[in-house]
Amino acid sequence: MELEQRVSELERRLAALVRDGQDAPSPTEGDFWALDGLKQQLGGAGVVDGGVLYTGAVRLPTGEQYEWQYGALTEQLLDPGIPAGEGAEGVEGAAGGGAGADWSDAAESFAALGHPVRLRLLREILGGRRTAAELAALDETGTTGQIYHHLRQLTGAGWLHTTGRGRYEVPGARVVPLLVALTAARP
Repeated sequence: MELEQRVSELERRLAALVRDGQDAPSPTEGDFWALDGLKQQLGGAGVVDGGVLYTGAVRLPTGEQYEWQYGALTEQLLDPGIPAGEGAEGVEGAAGGGAGADWSDAAESFAALGHPVRLRLLREILGGRRTAAELAALDETGTTGQIYHHLRQLTGAGWLHTTGRGRYEVPGARVVPLLVALTAARP
């Protein structure tokens, strides 16, 4: 990587850190509004076993913005006899494409995220590096063949799709879930 590119990358990262530091709210005891809203929705629908909700509104360094929400009932996630999407009547954001109780369906998706180079490629793509050539120019990501292997793994699991001519992007419906998975994986 040339010096000019390295300086440009450092400036981009510094600007993102400064911007993130200014916008980050500090948590307080009253910051459980999403949880309180979920509990109200679940109680209003007569759901006794609870549920999970994840949501996000993000602006990427590229300027792209994504808003996304998904919820599932506990019984959908734990009981193999309940097909995904059933039992969620009256619970806003709790239906549609549910996970179902067969957790093995998620193995490929998690496996694709289970390599540090793949996580770096995803971060770089979200940051604006979209072509295979730009990704191949990164230090410590391996050979071009290895990078293509990682890109195929991520594409096969749905974390990426190609937009033509060697360009990759994280599908809009996967941006917030990716960031949620990364957040959940931190100790």
